[in-house]
Amino acid sequence: MEQAYKNASKHIAVMAFPFGTHAAPLLNLIRQLSEACPDAVFSFLSTQQSNSSTFPMKLDKVKPFNVRDGLPEGYMFKGNPHEPVEYFLKAVPANFTEVLDEVVAETGKPVDCLITDAFYAFGADIADELNIPWVAFWTAGPRALLVHAETNLIRQHVGNNGPQDKPLDFLPDFSGIRVADLPAGITSGDFNAAIPALLHKMELALPRAIAIAANSYEDLDNTVVNLLKLRFNMYLNVGPFNLVSSVSSATVDDSHGCLDWLNKHEPASVVYISFGSVITPPPHELQELCEALEESEFPFLWSYRGSPEKQLPQGFLERTSSKGKIVPWAPQQKILEHPSVGVFVSHGGWNSILESIVGGVPMIFRPFFGDQGLNTRTVEAVWGFGLGLEGGTLTKGGVMKALKMTLSGEQGKKMREKIGLEKELAYNAVKPNGSSVENFKTLVKIVCNKPALNYVKS
Repeated sequence: MEQAYKNASKHIAVMAFPFGTHAAPLLNLIRQLSEACPDAVFSFLSTQQSNSSTFPMKLDKVKPFNVRDGLPEGYMFKGNPHEPVEYFLKAVPANFTEVLDEVVAETGKPVDCLITDAFYAFGADIADELNIPWVAFWTAGPRALLVHAETNLIRQHVGNNGPQDKPLDFLPDFSGIRVADLPAGITSGDFNAAIPALLHKMELALPRAIAIAANSYEDLDNTVVNLLKLRFNMYLNVGPFNLVSSVSSATVDDSHGCLDWLNKHEPASVVYISFGSVITPPPHELQELCEALEESEFPFLWSYRGSPEKQLPQGFLERTSSKGKIVPWAPQQKILEHPSVGVFVSHGGWNSILESIVGGVPMIFRPFFGDQGLNTRTVEAVWGFGLGLEGGTLTKGGVMKALKMTLSGEQGKKMREKIGLEKELAYNAVKPNGSSVENFKTLVKIVCNKPALNYVKS
């Protein structure tokens, strides 16, 4: 790796947000850029825990560097996922600038371009100080970015803590979205909490970015994308990353036999369940979900974080063993591309939505925080290929109704047709001369001043 720094004519510094599914998509983008920019080297800064889980192997021109996580000595995680984030944010940006200074001193390579998670408003100040371009990377959907960019406008129209059922019809193509669907910190909640404060700073700083790259594609949300292009210097959809990943499908880990199990089931018959890597539903909701799965006729595959023996109802595993499979980890994209999967029960995270689109599988949502409520409402009311659960939580009746609707009902057929068309648009975006490929070429010129190579998935 030292030789790579010596040979490189460009040094790109990258600053990741080490929580949730932020760092992995950013690394995916950096790997694509490293292939497209043969004379550049990339220093990837994140916490030790994030780097150890994100980096699958040694990469030729991308080197991880660990920054302080801000946790007190002897810290024990107590179950609140927001607490480590708050400690970390107290350490930024000093933890990043300290390590960046060390990298430059060690390698003798000044930084030529800065790429950060869009959450980091301080990226604008660091780039200004170094007199280099700043590229922000937005990991979520275009609508989530727009509502954060237009927070002041939204507050002017609906006030703070106003009626939750009021539609956001003053924004183009938002008449189906309500105040209740907005992330906390825009019109309700603690505006001074760590994440809302971070996002407010982001709103003010992003117009200073030379470009914003996003894990999406033009045709998914055209009207909103055009609004973002008007608002920022350059808004570049360069995804979906699950279609342009440089990681070979041969490396897929299916050690729990999920795909073999799916092979034994009828087309579009299986319920796939995963609530992401951060949240597990509360015990009473798990009870309701299990009762619904047990009583329904549909087979299910559940990627479950935690201990199902201890956390799920007594006897549930035995009683459902003939039609259900519960695993600690699953190759999600491959599962969603399998013809046996008929619906995806999800938390509504952006990566999961993109994977569902690529698989052509309708969704049922139980959102928890952040952009998940907005994503749920968008998929249901605007795009029409998913359902939010009644009341927004897992109940036996609500789950059974949603499963029957998507797997057996006429509405489910319509959802499959709609997501099938969306899948085609996603694939078109990453074909030669597709919109994401062309946007990536533009990004390469900004970051590396070189023509793009090796981006299109063969």
